[in-house]
Amino acid sequence: MSKTKLALNVVNDLRNLAMSIEDLVIAIERNQPEKKGTKESTEVISEPETKQPTLEEVRAKLAALSQDGKQKEVKALITEFGAKKLSDVPAEKYVEILKKAEEL
Repeated sequence: MSKTKLALNVVNDLRNLAMSIEDLVIAIERNQPEKKGTKESTEVISEPETKQPTLEEVRAKLAALSQDGKQKEVKALITEFGAKKLSDVPAEKYVEILKKAEEL
């Protein structure tokens, strides 16, 4: 395997690791709600909205799947959202496409 290919694999692995760590932090925050104000206050701050993934994050996940030999599944996933390429998928569908990608 070429050094460039190995370097690209490392980059994809690091991106996946960063996304996993972010998901873990969000899960931990949801299990430990912060309290607003002083210790006497019992009012709980509402949970933050789920972070909208970026095009780059979705692209990294799908690229990793493609490199794992799932090119046809990735292409089918993109076309399932009525698009010919990933950049044609609306940003509001990124969460959904990532969930479906996890199932591949």
